[in-house]
Amino acid sequence: MKKPGFIISVLVLVNLAIYLFATAPAPLPEAREEVDKIPIEVALTILNEENARVRTIYTRDIVGAGMKVGLRFDERWQDEAVQAGPLPALFLRETARRLERRPVQLGLFLGSKYPVRAANQFSGEQAKHFESVEADGKPVFFRSLDTLRSTAMFADLAVAQPCVSCHNDHPKSPKHDWALGDVMGATTWTHPDEAVSLTELLALIDGLRGSVSEAYTMYLEKARSFEEPPEVGDRWPADGYALPSTDVFMARVRATTGQATLEALLASRAAPEEHGDEPTKGVKVPQ
Repeated sequence: MKKPGFIISVLVLVNLAIYLFATAPAPLPEAREEVDKIPIEVALTILNEENARVRTIYTRDIVGAGMKVGLRFDERWQDEAVQAGPLPALFLRETARRLERRPVQLGLFLGSKYPVRAANQFSGEQAKHFESVEADGKPVFFRSLDTLRSTAMFADLAVAQPCVSCHNDHPKSPKHDWALGDVMGATTWTHPDEAVSLTELLALIDGLRGSVSEAYTMYLEKARSFEEPPEVGDRWPADGYALPSTDVFMARVRATTGQATLEALLASRAAPEEHGDEPTKGVKVPQ
């Protein structure tokens, strides 16, 4: 079944650009809403790209650069006696936990066939569809018969040696021969609807960004309790023993994700995809 593209007026497009880049954007006017809805496959792909860019910023600019200046990151980071921040996967988990509390009904889960934590083990339909993701690394979209939710699974690749080493060396890991480039798991998104309006998509993006902001703020609160707390403000770990404030961190997130998200929406409008009832592979989003 072919789903129609959606129409974005010039005024809505201007508001959309402001919304994606501004610190505290006003909501889009309902009267200027788009005519047709956005397929959930497109919406979840856009959200996944936003999340992937956030993870890159956190992994590279906070964890990677931070370790070089003496900041520590540990799976037990929430223990009172441990003076460390969350590893990238745990930062995503905290973001997902915060997202669950929001009214947008957006689920986020980083699962695996060989998880360190049993709670991250794929089961049921997700385990079946992960076999396809694991085989070729392409995303899979399906309507879950178990939960009656639209589901999207995106390959989580071993892109950094520290991640590979951590999983290979961890005593609870069921697999110890991970290599760079392996599909270690899948970032999995769920939503009850099969299509969303532009305003609804922006609410989902806002919910994700708000959850990222809360997760990062939680890390800063922990960092302030260290015996030698890092300076918190405008500086990043690349500048020394420092961490950006939540506002500074989120400004980089918006600057990094806004353009890609806007381009993805425009690309989807120009070239609507075919979507049927069977699992679908691939919805193009500009990289």
